[in-house]
Amino acid sequence: MRLIAVSAGLSTPSSTRLLADRLTDTVGEELADQGHKAEVDVVEMRALAVAIANNLVTGFPPPQLADAIEAVTGADGLVAVTPVFAASYSGLFKSFFDLIDPDALTGKPVLIAATGGTPRHSLVLEHAVRPLFTYLRAVVVPTGVYAASEDWGSGSDAHTEGLPARIRRASREMASVLAARAADPRLEDDVTLSEKRLSGVCCRRN
Repeated sequence: MRLIAVSAGLSTPSSTRLLADRLTDTVGEELADQGHKAEVDVVEMRALAVAIANNLVTGFPPPQLADAIEAVTGADGLVAVTPVFAASYSGLFKSFFDLIDPDALTGKPVLIAATGGTPRHSLVLEHAVRPLFTYLRAVVVPTGVYAASEDWGSGSDAHTEGLPARIRRASREMASVLAARAADPRLEDDVTLSEKRLSGVCCRRN
C-alpha cells in the first residue's frame, strides 16, 4: 500500500519533516508487523510554494504540483504534518489542501501532526487541523501528534506520555485502519457511500 506524508516545514533541516519521517517509519513498522508492506513518499510543501501560489492565481497547477496532488489523492493513507503559525496550521499547508477537490479525500485515512516551539499550541490539532480534514470527509485517526521543541529527546513519566509513545500509538491506529481496509476493501466503499449519501441529504436540505 502507498503512504504519503505531507510536510509543510519551511526550514532545512525541519522538525516538521523529522516528525513526518518518524511517523511514516513507525506506521511502516506497524504495518510490517501485520504482514503488509508500505511504499512511502514525502511531499515537501517548501519546494512547491511558488507553484502553489501560481495555481491559486491562475487556476492551473504546474506539472510538479499536479504530481503532488495526484500522489496525495491517490494514496492509501496520508500523514499530514504542519508547523504552527499564529496558533493554527501554516498558510502554505492550508493553501495546498485548498487546491484539492473537496471530494478527493473522502474516506481516506489521515494521521495528523504538528510541530511548534511551545506546548501551549498543542490544541492546534483539535481546533484547526482535525476540523480541516473532517470538512474534507477524511477518516482521521483518534490520536494526533504534537511535538514542541522540548519534546524531542524526552521520554514518558508517570503522568505524561512522551513523544515516542505518542508516535507509536498514533502509528498503530493508522496501521490498523490501513490493514483493515487492505483485508476488506468494502470498508472503504462503505465509508465513501455513506459520506456521499450524507452529502446528498445535506444538499437537499439546504
